[in-house]
Amino acid sequence: MNPRLTILLIAAFLIGGAVFLWLRPADVPPVVPATATPAPTQPAAKPEPQTPSGASDQFLILAASWQPAFCEGAASKPECRQQSRNRFDADHFSLHGLWPTDEYCGVSSKLEQLDRDGRWSALPPVDLPVELRNVLDQVMPGTRSQLERHEWIKHGTCFGADEASYYGAATQLLAALNASKVRDLFAANIGKTLTRDQIREAFTDAFGRDAGLRVRIACADDGKRRLISEITIGLWGTPGDAPNLGKLIRAARPTDGGCIGGIVDPVGLQ
Repeated sequence: MNPRLTILLIAAFLIGGAVFLWLRPADVPPVVPATATPAPTQPAAKPEPQTPSGASDQFLILAASWQPAFCEGAASKPECRQQSRNRFDADHFSLHGLWPTDEYCGVSSKLEQLDRDGRWSALPPVDLPVELRNVLDQVMPGTRSQLERHEWIKHGTCFGADEASYYGAATQLLAALNASKVRDLFAANIGKTLTRDQIREAFTDAFGRDAGLRVRIACADDGKRRLISEITIGLWGTPGDAPNLGKLIRAARPTDGGCIGGIVDPVGLQ
């Protein structure tokens, strides 16, 4: 395996586990899954999807990747082989996922194992309207590797709504991020170094008082370079059909800031 890919995967695993501990709201208990735990001898049935209005307030993490940095360690993936300077993810944040506290809600043991084994192409296709599917393919380059199937099975099943509502909320939240001063900061500093403080200050300017304290930075080493690979943003509330990213961020608990800073990687292997 490519040593850089190995390092990136290890870092993502460690950071991902820590994020759930640091971003949990202080004044609200964790959300309990809507479906009961099945008996050990009987596989769980997929729960009936709920409407967004039926979902309760919950803690979520919006994970936004900087795709050029990801591709430094995953150059063989389809989404990385096809990346170009003119593609959306060359200078915008990409959607990694929208993560509730729980995982694999109502998912059969067979599908869960397929997902854990990384056999994403064997997972059921995600049912989305054509327009939403086109948006998702643009903002989530990983759909070329069936990332959307993995994210739905592992995280979306715990969101409390169907696939279209889940990805509708996720893409709208990402759109708000990409329309903000945070994205402008990254786009203006491609090839340069940004600090954690600069990024958090941009979040506060864009989304209101102390919003930056709800943001964590993830970095990955690429040879002698340290790259900003992802930002994770704590949210609290119900996204609904027209989510207010600033309001959801400000309602979440502050978190550790993660990496102190790194390079905003340009497209292509450096």
